[in-house]
Amino acid sequence: MTKADTHYPEDEFDVPNPDAARGVHRAPRSLWSRWWPFVAVLVIAPIVAYGLVTLAANQGDLPTGDSSQGADPAASDAATEPADGAPADGAAAPPDEPAAPPVNMAAPVVVLNAAKISGLAGAQAQKLTQAGFTAVAPGNFTGTAPADSVVLYATEDLAPTAQLVASTLGIPTVTLSADAGTGISVVLASDPSA
Repeated sequence: MTKADTHYPEDEFDVPNPDAARGVHRAPRSLWSRWWPFVAVLVIAPIVAYGLVTLAANQGDLPTGDSSQGADPAASDAATEPADGAPADGAAAPPDEPAAPPVNMAAPVVVLNAAKISGLAGAQAQKLTQAGFTAVAPGNFTGTAPADSVVLYATEDLAPTAQLVASTLGIPTVTLSADAGTGISVVLASDPSA
């Protein structure tokens, strides 16, 4: 359809102006306006994630208030009094005893056969491995065999571990000895399971 085919009078929109902009024209965007959303995600997102992880990790450190709410008042009074009957103000409280060292399941344990029973050290070493000990090795004893089976340990911190080894194998004698080397040595004079 041309202008001649219409019955409307001519106006300013009918005259083409080569200097006037046509359509939607926008100024070119700056480099910063195109890249700031990506920079924001790369900088702000890790900061927010770090803050959330730190907050979640510290949730366990926050005090929870009075834990005796809803509990038996007599039980809470008993919990605040020392077991030895000393006053609760701590004036005559006995000094704390040092805690016993924990059992070390990774301590080196050598099971030595001094009974000359074929496969005895291997069978007893297998019992210790099944009990959870991770560094157990069987072997043969050389020298003068003891009269009874014994568990030897090298240092005081291995005493609880040596006790557990002895109870696992059914050996009543546990001794601190330099002959244990750097760990625990089990010397089998007889079959402890017999």
